[in-house]
Amino acid sequence: MLRKVIAASLVLVLSVGVIFAEEFQAAITKVEGNKVSFFKMEGKGKDAKKVGDETTMPVAKDVKVVVRGKKGEDPTPLEDGLKNKRFTNIGDNGVRALIVTEDKKITEIRLFGRGGKGKKQ
Repeated sequence: MLRKVIAASLVLVLSVGVIFAEEFQAAITKVEGNKVSFFKMEGKGKDAKKVGDETTMPVAKDVKVVVRGKKGEDPTPLEDGLKNKRFTNIGDNGVRALIVTEDKKITEIRLFGRGGKGKKQ
């Protein structure tokens, strides 16, 4: 009986952690200090559209900023993180990324590709 209660409690605790975490595509429009402004995106590639209003969220102290490579490759950390040129010179369309949040803070930003043909980080 005690074994079943412990197992059920463990499942409940792990489920709660998943509920508070969210992962979504976004177009980052502004980075100021420890706050990131973005629009959620829906769809893929050129067909992607902004959804809702612009949102601003704080980043966690240990936020991971990585660039996703080709399929099967591990993501690589972005040099200078949120202070990288990709965030200081944001164009009209924003910087496309996958944002992971937990407890209303951004814990990870996964950028798509290397910023266009021939561009370096």
